[in-house]
Amino acid sequence: MSSVHNRVRDIAIVGGGTAGWMAAAILARRVGRGFGAIRVIESPDIGTVGVGEATIPPIRLFNNALGINEDEFLRKTQGTIKLGIEFKNWSRLGHEYFHPFGAHGTSLEQVSLHQDWLKLRHLGDPTSFEDYSFNSVAARCGRVPADNSVDDSLSSVFGYAFHFDAGLYAEYLRGYAQARGVMRLERKIVNVDLRAEDGFIRAVQLDDGQQVQADLFIDCSGFRGLLIEQALHTGYEDWTHWLPCDRAVAVPCESAATLTPFTRSTAREAGWQWRIPLQHRIGNGYVYCSRYISDDEAAATLLANLDGTPKAEPRFLRFTTGRRKKFWNKNCIALGLASGFLEPLESTSIHLIQKGLTHLLNFFPDRQCLPELADEFNRVAINEYERIRDFIILHYKATSREDAPLWRYCRDMDIPEPLAYKVRQFRNSGRVIKYGSDLFATPNWIAVLMGQEIWPERYDTLVEQRGVESIQANLRQMRETIRAAARAAPLHEDYIAQHCRAQG
Repeated sequence: MSSVHNRVRDIAIVGGGTAGWMAAAILARRVGRGFGAIRVIESPDIGTVGVGEATIPPIRLFNNALGINEDEFLRKTQGTIKLGIEFKNWSRLGHEYFHPFGAHGTSLEQVSLHQDWLKLRHLGDPTSFEDYSFNSVAARCGRVPADNSVDDSLSSVFGYAFHFDAGLYAEYLRGYAQARGVMRLERKIVNVDLRAEDGFIRAVQLDDGQQVQADLFIDCSGFRGLLIEQALHTGYEDWTHWLPCDRAVAVPCESAATLTPFTRSTAREAGWQWRIPLQHRIGNGYVYCSRYISDDEAAATLLANLDGTPKAEPRFLRFTTGRRKKFWNKNCIALGLASGFLEPLESTSIHLIQKGLTHLLNFFPDRQCLPELADEFNRVAINEYERIRDFIILHYKATSREDAPLWRYCRDMDIPEPLAYKVRQFRNSGRVIKYGSDLFATPNWIAVLMGQEIWPERYDTLVEQRGVESIQANLRQMRETIRAAARAAPLHEDYIAQHCRAQG
């Protein structure tokens, strides 16, 4: 057993931005001064990517763990409510669907709702499956759930997340962390000193000659992976075969008249464009494959498809989709872009930071950083990363588009076997196979699989336990309940104005 004398004494976080200050904030809250100093080394000369502005519902758990008031958080970050993602042109040109947070309606007698719906569809019922999602219906109406406006029968089937300015979020968390004793060093690292006996990181040397020693280092240095890769040579697993986009161009623009409570993803000729509405601007970007479009063409496409006047010059990013071969190597743990990159199609970038911190707290080491702990951390984290990868691959693979080389490539490419098996099972009977580490649950898979027109060949035979009229009556009542609840919810604009409008 570890003695009190063997506990971690000092923690050094290399890099600020969203990842660095999320780490500093939660460690200050959960570990605090009892484990020595927590330092964030943040170079004033190295910018952060800062475009991960859309999130998924678990971000609320992270903010709650910090004791953050939601309305204050939204005010400070120019935030808005997010009920899901609208996808346009992914399955085919002119087609769109909505991937909502939360489940579609409620199930009866152990049979999933979508199985009842599939039977009615087989009989010619034209009702959209999205009519059974409170989030989908509310989002289309521009309304958001307030606790006192949602029927008790729907309280378990809706969820929400946020859009926010990532730079403002990092700034907000920096204030939170510094108020709890975290030290910020605005310096550049010029050297990493490794211990000769075991290759652990002993210290980092700053450009003013100071050395910062620590027992645990957290690498939040972005794509370059200053510690995890440049110092420890951990290696990288390239997933470009399945996710061929390798660049992005981002630009904010002036806000539109309507503050929509959802992210929009529009498939373009050589990739896809995001649209993220904030209180003070709209975040936009084009994720693309450089094999099929030039940087100038990508920027022109993005600028031609904005809601308002651009508020900055286009900013370009280059990346290789994939992950480090280890997220925890020796006494270094990589978070955020230092750990790998999955394009933000399902808004998982900030969530992966959050999960990495959850795993760190679950497997928190002593000064020895035992390899058994690191092995289990890596096993769990890599599993999660790969299941999220598969969910993103599904969006590209499930297409019938033939209008551009990228989409023909994606339609015909081989995919990882766990994903292929999952698709085969769904095509067969509408059943969603679960792997224990899936971030995205059955309702998420159903929304995207059917949203991109992967239709099951048959439905669950247990549906036949009830007559068609009984199923029709139940689904009709469900649609009416959802419609009424959505109409009773406040408009997104009104909710923001009343609860969390940013000042100035």
